[in-house]
Amino acid sequence: MSPLILFSFIVGYFLLLMIVAWITARGATNESFFIGNRSSSWILVAFGMIGTTLSGVTFVSVPGTVGQQSFLYLQIVLGNWLGFVLIAFILLPLYYKLKLTSIYSYLQVRLGFQSYKTGASFFLLSRTLGATARLYLVVRILHDGILKSFGLPFWVTTVIILVMILIYTFEGGVKTIVYTDTLQTSFILIGLVVTIGYLLNSLEISWLGGFQALHDKGYTRIFDTSPVSSTFFLKQILAGAFITITMVGMDQEMMQKNISVKTLPDSQKNMLTFSVIFLLGNLLSLFLGGLLYLFAAQHDISVVGDQLFPLVALKYLPAGLSIVFIIALISALFPSADGAITALTSSTCIDIIGLNRRSDWNEAKRLKIRKGIHLAFALVFFIFVMIFRWTDNPSMITLILKVAGYTYGPLLGLFSFGVFTHRQVKDNFVVWVAILAPVICFLMDYYQRDLFESYQVGLELLFYNGLITFVGLLLISKKKDAGNEELSTKAI
Repeated sequence: MSPLILFSFIVGYFLLLMIVAWITARGATNESFFIGNRSSSWILVAFGMIGTTLSGVTFVSVPGTVGQQSFLYLQIVLGNWLGFVLIAFILLPLYYKLKLTSIYSYLQVRLGFQSYKTGASFFLLSRTLGATARLYLVVRILHDGILKSFGLPFWVTTVIILVMILIYTFEGGVKTIVYTDTLQTSFILIGLVVTIGYLLNSLEISWLGGFQALHDKGYTRIFDTSPVSSTFFLKQILAGAFITITMVGMDQEMMQKNISVKTLPDSQKNMLTFSVIFLLGNLLSLFLGGLLYLFAAQHDISVVGDQLFPLVALKYLPAGLSIVFIIALISALFPSADGAITALTSSTCIDIIGLNRRSDWNEAKRLKIRKGIHLAFALVFFIFVMIFRWTDNPSMITLILKVAGYTYGPLLGLFSFGVFTHRQVKDNFVVWVAILAPVICFLMDYYQRDLFESYQVGLELLFYNGLITFVGLLLISKKKDAGNEELSTKAI
């Protein structure tokens, strides 16, 4: 299909988002930008969060892993589901009790001001790296598949996408994103189901026949039972749970939407409903991946990994399905980028600058500062996307999970220490513990053959990182006096 026609559908989709943004952003304030005035529908949040978590990486990269790893990724997804349940019944009650706008405010209440700043800083680093990696994957596909044919360089494609995102999130923030994410999730799931349906028809097999065909090719292997392997199922499930607890439960972007729901029970229903849809969505992605490899074998396609789905969709599928793919792809792109920029803006305003603590600033000045920071993060996203373009990586899902092991570990340690102990840390030393833990983990990973011989360190590195942070905090802590302990108990 003509790149011009495909691009016209992208523009049309963007105009639809603009209509939604115009409706939801009327009368928007900083409060609605940050937490949607705490009036979001739990059903919309639950459904819309699928688009954020599936993202372009799950939509493209997860199917690409099937050729090399079969269905082993499902081990991580099962751990993710367990993590969602723990968030619903441990972290959400805590956040609602303290009526937080930024979840990192909890660290100030429980551990101290420097701990609070440290947690927020690690979130900014983690979310920036993760979101820009996801953004890069989809921008690369859109550029190579469509905009490159217009003679546009990659950086121009990146600017076009970022400007689109900025325009419809600039005013409404979370209040807008709750609705646009719902729309985008619908297109992602439609794209998965429609593509699967076409591939089944092309391969002349049924849904059950598809699973049988994948099983015959060895693609349906789910569990790795070798304890020394980096993909051993217990390690993967453990890693999946902690990845979810940190990348969702301790992530301002994800929790910002959850705490925008009016009541705790509704927010918990949101999380549990979302966890089931998330599991089903990943199953569809893996099934699609297996079918793509069967289709590739039938048509002598040698491409593997992240490039397989885009190649098949844009070169081998009918024109109508190419359009469905593009719409689903940009639907996967926008939720992972728009929510991230909004959350990073919120955390910087509230946690780093202290916008809510500045009583000498009127609403107009706060609004001006918030918009300036929003624009600044768009620039940061552009820079990081260009860095990823320069380095490139054959599997972005592997890279994102690896980076998360280093950057989210200190958050896991900080929150765990706050929730599960009643000790008080020496606040000024917390930042050094949080920096030292990832450094130790990096050395442990780099020299793992010398240290552990046949044992392979995998995604459970996140758990080790959090544990080292926890132990470090324990070493710089002391028992609270009675007055402080009573205050902490009330806060928790």
